[in-house]
Amino acid sequence: PNYDDRLQEPTVLPAHYPNLLVNGSTGISAGYATNIPPHNINEVIDATTHRIDNPNCHLETILNIVKGPDFPTGGVVEGKEGLIQAYSTGRGKVVVKAKTEIIKERGTHQIVVHEIPYEVLKEQLRKKIEDIKIDKKVDGIVDVRDESDKENMAKLIIELKKEANAELILNYLLKNTDLQVTYNFNMVEIVNRCPKQLGIIEMLDAYIEH
Repeated sequence: PNYDDRLQEPTVLPAHYPNLLVNGSTGISAGYATNIPPHNINEVIDATTHRIDNPNCHLETILNIVKGPDFPTGGVVEGKEGLIQAYSTGRGKVVVKAKTEIIKERGTHQIVVHEIPYEVLKEQLRKKIEDIKIDKKVDGIVDVRDESDKENMAKLIIELKKEANAELILNYLLKNTDLQVTYNFNMVEIVNRCPKQLGIIEMLDAYIEH
């Protein structure tokens, strides 16, 4: 029944592909929480068809197809052991770093942020770096600009002083801002009306059976 018992709602909706893996899910319920990252739709479909054709394939084979999460904001995922643990048990953690580069512009260095970690708010990140500049927690930052456009949805330019050590400043920002975050896998799903923590192979098998 729906919220006021007037209508019936379906208990299960069909899906042409493992939507839970593709779109991911984050939520908290009574006694349970889930945190499933989004994945590349082509990789997930390829892994599903491979599992159908090879029902006894190993995790290593699936991870050759699904390389890891595919976050819409980009970023760089680090920690192979964390990925293997997450995909084998349903729980694990990885480090997600912003995609950055150091360039020289008119004799001074700039740190250019091209992609930011998943669920990090760009304006809050810019303000945090601005606060570090104002408080002089690390010396050498001149300005922080948001130059995002249609092509680059999360582009930040961090202008540095001429004599500044760009590598040192970047490392400080990675450690003290959300340019680097930890993402925790907690892949809890409803399987046959029961919440279970599953690895990626069990998730694919549950979808195929469905």
